[in-house]
Amino acid sequence: MGKCVYCKCEINDERAVDVCDKCGLKVWGERMFKAIIDNMGQAKEKGNLMQGSISMEFEKGKEIL
Repeated sequence: MGKCVYCKCEINDERAVDVCDKCGLKVWGERMFKAIIDNMGQAKEKGNLMQGSISMEFEKGKEIL
């Protein structure tokens, strides 16, 4: 569970962006906020958000550093 970077309320879902729906809609508007949530969610699923992190993970039997 995360917290919104604007209002500090708790965000219950596992979204890639730490902004609640209320603040996201105020900042970016409905269409842009939906696009941001969708695109960041896809990037998170692909693992593209962790490119700068140094960690060890095991994926499909292969060690990734």
